[in-house]
Amino acid sequence: MSGVKRYAGSRGKAGALAAAILIPIAVLLGISAAARSFGGAQAIAASDAAGLLDGYRHVEVASVSDAIEKIMGQRMYMSHRMRPIFASKFAGFALTVQLKKEENKDPDALNGMLAAIDSGGPDSVYVMKLEDGVDIAGMGGLMGTAMAARNFSGAVIDGGVRDVAYLTKIGFPVYALGIVPSTSVGHYRFAGVNVRVVCDGVPVSAGDIVVADADGVAVVPRAKAADVLAMAQDMDFKEHSMYAYIEKLKSIEEAVKKFGRL
Repeated sequence: MSGVKRYAGSRGKAGALAAAILIPIAVLLGISAAARSFGGAQAIAASDAAGLLDGYRHVEVASVSDAIEKIMGQRMYMSHRMRPIFASKFAGFALTVQLKKEENKDPDALNGMLAAIDSGGPDSVYVMKLEDGVDIAGMGGLMGTAMAARNFSGAVIDGGVRDVAYLTKIGFPVYALGIVPSTSVGHYRFAGVNVRVVCDGVPVSAGDIVVADADGVAVVPRAKAADVLAMAQDMDFKEHSMYAYIEKLKSIEEAVKKFGRL
């Protein structure tokens, strides 16, 4: 990726903003202030969070979605419109960004968005909400390069995406509502980072777990992450066990009776 230009917030106002919005990873992972004061406790909590993500990277999003519905009684999956620019699977912690639709000639209108990217780290998932942005590219190759360099897991854009050939070349996974050549510059203003957003109808808060695969995208509230993962893993095990059982007996009814999964 040498020779690729990256956006950078200007020193001063943008630098101060970056410092103000930087959320310690311990907060994103739900670690208490008391635990953060003890190195051992922090290491254990961070290890638990890493274990959660590893688990989510190995379960199917369909099982995660089903588990959320059973545990929470809510729909937490995005619609059929939210599609990947190439086949991909990832899980990570949400870093949310909100853009407000506003015509402007302010060169600093989106500086906060750039600082937000530079505040993220490994295992972040960039979740962006563009107000009425289905035909506006919320990100492209430059922002994707910055995210890839910082080891983000991926991006989910309630809006459009561009520079898909380059994003595919560097292997950075993006889900979006469509592919468009437009720009948000001059048409939008940064409205907040790590605020609650509604992305394609699904509420997302900073630190929630975002999972994506060929079936789509689901969001797991951080407080329910362990329970949802355990149920999703059980669902995956039953479903994968059923394939051979169905083939052997040539009966889906018998398989459902035995495993209780459909």
